Amino acid sequence: MNETSSAPKPSRAEAKAERRQQLIDATITSIARFGLTGTTMGKVTEIAGVSLGLANFHFESKDQLFEAVLQHLAAEQRALWLTRSQSPALSSSALLLAIVESRFHASICARKKLAVWFAFYGDASARETYRRAVGNIDDERLDATVAIVAEMIAEAGYAHLDPAETVLSIEALYDGLWLNMLLYPSDFRRSICRNRALKVITALFPKHFDNAPALG
Repeated sequence: MNETSSAPKPSRAEAKAERRQQLIDATITSIARFGLTGTTMGKVTEIAGVSLGLANFHFESKDQLFEAVLQHLAAEQRALWLTRSQSPALSSSALLLAIVESRFHASICARKKLAVWFAFYGDASARETYRRAVGNIDDERLDATVAIVAEMIAEAGYAHLDPAETVLSIEALYDGLWLNMLLYPSDFRRSICRNRALKVITALFPKHFDNAPALG
């Protein structure tokens, strides 16, 4: 008699995490389609294919769900950036490029994810949720980038550059390119926007980049 093998069942904790992620993914889809005000727990559960009771078990309110969505998206980008920055042998310019690549990675720049970010940017009532959910991660990335840029300035003598002001300008560039990707996807493809960001950074720090970084 042949024994049949089957995949082990997920643990209760794994199943709970999977359901929670299912609701987060469904919320991202809903916000991209219907905006913040048009996203209800009913729409989320319909997209996720789960009951309202199950959704309420994981998230007591829509605001709590929205906060979890923002935390998920921010943590996803943070993990990618930190993974690319782990080697202690990386130069200051390589560390800066790791941050750029994390901002324009295909998994980060999916249009529905961009739609979620700008939904929160544009809704006055949601900005406090944004600051509460991802303010610390934003500050961590900004502080790290300022430190990298300060090191580059010290290395090459870019005396005309202020580290903090330069980083804020670079961050604004990222946001502007993301917005163009969302509004005009055929004209502002992800690879084009990534390349534009890299060209600006190369122009800011010419002594660190003899040539523009490899463009993909």
